[in-house]
Amino acid sequence: MKRYFIILFLFFSFSGFAQQSINNYKYVVVPEKFSFLKSSNLYGLNDLTKFLVEQKGFTAYFDNTELPSEIANNKCKALNLELAERKTMFTTNLTVMLKDCQGNILFKSKEGKSREKEYKVAYNFALRDAFNSLDSLSYVAPTTTPTTMIAPPQATVVTVSPIIAPAATSEVVTPAGTLYAQPITNGFQLINTEPKVVLTLLTSTVPDYFIANNATSQGIAFKKNGEWFFEYYQNGKLKTEKLLIKF
Repeated sequence: MKRYFIILFLFFSFSGFAQQSINNYKYVVVPEKFSFLKSSNLYGLNDLTKFLVEQKGFTAYFDNTELPSEIANNKCKALNLELAERKTMFTTNLTVMLKDCQGNILFKSKEGKSREKEYKVAYNFALRDAFNSLDSLSYVAPTTTPTTMIAPPQATVVTVSPIIAPAATSEVVTPAGTLYAQPITNGFQLINTEPKVVLTLLTSTVPDYFIANNATSQGIAFKKNGEWFFEYYQNGKLKTEKLLIKF
């Protein structure tokens, strides 16, 4: 019984230490090339890794880019991400590790797995599965001291009455299946499980609002009431497709 309590004590002490250590960091440096792949950003895996890191609340940079002075002057301000692959015959297995500047592992994910045969899809699914482990840490980025802002001189405001067009009507088409977002320059590409690029989303100045196009149509993709939609005109009629997107 005494041995049992000692094991429990060590487990919770280690968990608390990992939680505290991760929360001390704001930045994560992601390699431009993983050691188990032949070239940089093969299968879009490095772009996807950086995207998933930022989704968890960190600020991420590639190791081949110019780092901000806060990190460049002190490498210990950032965590270094490593991705390990365990080769098996029928599954793709990936593990995410976050290390400090001295090489100590502060976080090691569960092993993300995928049985997909296509490499691009398999690596995508396995990486997302591994990143789910970070949710258990409830990471909160360190707060920074706000910068005092000097208010600009007031300008004369001219009110212009907007021209309001009548609202268009459209029938919403239900989604065929889940689409997986892969980061690209200036946006995302949405792929299905074939894998096939179904839709390309280009960022705009409005949050959750993208310029969207597929093989036949160009329109907009937007988030409304927690759901995603793709709208475009076809033969003069407005079409609306509901999307199930996994970012």
